[in-house]
Amino acid sequence: MEDAKPKTVDEFIQIAPLEAQGLMVQLKKLIETTAPEAIGGISWNVPIYKYHGILVGFSLAKKHLSVGVDSIPDDVRKSLEEKGYKTGKKTIQIKFDQKIPTREIKQLIIEQAKLNKNQQQK
Repeated sequence: MEDAKPKTVDEFIQIAPLEAQGLMVQLKKLIETTAPEAIGGISWNVPIYKYHGILVGFSLAKKHLSVGVDSIPDDVRKSLEEKGYKTGKKTIQIKFDQKIPTREIKQLIIEQAKLNKNQQQK
């Protein structure tokens, strides 16, 4: 994956290890159905979705996906950690053998879309 330079989200997924592709396809679908107005592309060599600014992105690590959002409220972070996900300041790690925390990611995308739109209208 290091040598290839994907130009689209689909290309990024296609050149990823097979064990990660299923999760990435699910995550892509979740993002695109939650924020259909968002535009997906590659920035910083990873999939990034934009809607009035950066909305959400994801990257691939050796044994997990990392989902990046601008902020994760404490209640969402607690819910994720109780379910066995690791979180960083702006990231959620999803191991290849875990399910995508659909409810929490959907909530984060919706909130970020509202924030982005409101900030742009100011």
